[in-house]
Amino acid sequence: MQPRRVSSTALARIPAALQDNAIFAGHSRDVLGKMSGEVAREQRGSRQLRAQNNRRRERSFHICVRAVALLILGSAAPSAFAQTGASEHSVAIAELPQDLSPWGMFIHADTIVKAVMIGLAIASLVTWTVWVAKSIELFSARAAVRRGLRVLMDSATLAQAHEQLRNATGPVAHLMQAAASEIRFSANLRADGLKERIAWQLERIEMAAGRKISRGTGVLATIGATAPFVGLFGTVWGIMDSFIGISKAHTTNLAVVAPGIAEALLATALGLVAAIPAVMIYNVLARSTTHYRALIGDASAQVMKLVSRDLDRAKLPLSHAAE
Repeated sequence: MQPRRVSSTALARIPAALQDNAIFAGHSRDVLGKMSGEVAREQRGSRQLRAQNNRRRERSFHICVRAVALLILGSAAPSAFAQTGASEHSVAIAELPQDLSPWGMFIHADTIVKAVMIGLAIASLVTWTVWVAKSIELFSARAAVRRGLRVLMDSATLAQAHEQLRNATGPVAHLMQAAASEIRFSANLRADGLKERIAWQLERIEMAAGRKISRGTGVLATIGATAPFVGLFGTVWGIMDSFIGISKAHTTNLAVVAPGIAEALLATALGLVAAIPAVMIYNVLARSTTHYRALIGDASAQVMKLVSRDLDRAKLPLSHAAE
């Protein structure tokens, strides 16, 4: 008769005392020992299997957690970037002036840049004022010299010309009056130095008339030479202020620095607007002044011709000495 096999679960429930007595169906102690060893191996195997299953579950849990974290970060990053870009865009729009017209840029410009712009605007106003005033003055002065020159050319003697220009004003009348006065003062003198004395006086009158007509044109040369550099100073100052604003705002957005650069460049534009017309008007007035001086020179030569003619025609000892 073969012994009955006892399951491991049933053997685990057998008390130790009963196992020692070996009262179960004639099982021997050796059989029970073998059964106990098998039960122990099965328990170790089950524990190892449970540990492996636990490790697999933990590994699967960690993989799932990482996947969820990556999904969350992937969905949150674009929204955060969008929020950052939106905030920078809103900051740029808040700092960007809405009015970028010349007047708006002038209003939003730095104090130094404003002062430069105002100075250049005043210089431009002075340029056009000088042009209008000197153009009118030169036109009337040339017309007066031409009328006096026609009188001198139509006169046969110095006395006849002096009679027509007695009450006139202008450089030609001054030339005639100076020649007549010198002749009166030299009535009892030798005629050797009369022409030289009259020529000296006429030359001084010519120079005085040229200085008078050129008065006010020097400022045009100054404006034409310095206005571009003044505008450049305003531009450099405005760009420096813009870069300082970038460092304070901690952003490199072009919308932050563009208005300041535009305001700075406006100063350069105003400098060119003031300088270019000043140079052109100065050249025009210089040519007109040269023409005016040439007309006065013609009038002076005509006066000297009448003086020489009268000296040659006179019957006085003065005339013989002049010959």
